[in-house]
Amino acid sequence: MNGLVLGLKISRINYLNAVKQIVDWVITSESRMVFAANVHMVMEAHDSKEFAGVVNIADLVTPDGMPLVWMLRLKGFKEQERVYGPTLMLHILETAARNHIPVGFYGGNPEVLDRLVKKMKGKFPELNIVHSYSPPFRTLTYAEDIKVSRDIQEAGVRILFVGLGCPKQEIWMAEHRGRINAVMVGVGAAFDFQAGSKAQAPSWMQAIGLEWLFRFLHEPRRLARRYLYNNPRFVVLALADILGILYGGKKEA
Repeated sequence: MNGLVLGLKISRINYLNAVKQIVDWVITSESRMVFAANVHMVMEAHDSKEFAGVVNIADLVTPDGMPLVWMLRLKGFKEQERVYGPTLMLHILETAARNHIPVGFYGGNPEVLDRLVKKMKGKFPELNIVHSYSPPFRTLTYAEDIKVSRDIQEAGVRILFVGLGCPKQEIWMAEHRGRINAVMVGVGAAFDFQAGSKAQAPSWMQAIGLEWLFRFLHEPRRLARRYLYNNPRFVVLALADILGILYGGKKEA
């Protein structure tokens, strides 16, 4: 079952059940999409009906950001917890290693990706990483895209972690659902965090919803618009949503 946040379907789920669902899809060889939603994603969807449609056809959308968790709790889902993309990735990798599920990584720059693969192999010695690819920043040609999809398929990837950033990674997964026979998991900055290329906010800042401030202070130029423009708008829209002024006050979908 889903809760609604500004009209987006957010899965009412925890880490344990998210991993179990993903493994179930792997067992039945399904092509699926898993997103990790935060304020940035919600506001991208608010500004683009097309992107909102992409999010709402995802198979699983975890509440990655604490503001979304708080909204779900205010809407009556008192037990909802955060299911944070970088942490979810580690839970999935641990389970994949234990169950010999082949995994792959798509995204990041070559240096980050190489470091990520080495670190994950060190952390999970039994992990079977069968594919990793750092795409160019430009749009792939049709022939290149066909080759990338074929390479992922031929490598036998069953869980593909996609780290292209929002909304690019979600759009990419939607374009490749059905073409790549794997569970695709969008994890945003998790590649950088788990590779050690970027620092993660301390747990206490994450718990009180200030992870955005930590990241903004570290990358003010890149993240200024995302946080200084989107966050205030989200607060206003979230209040209107909770009060039932917008989105019909719906709690479930």
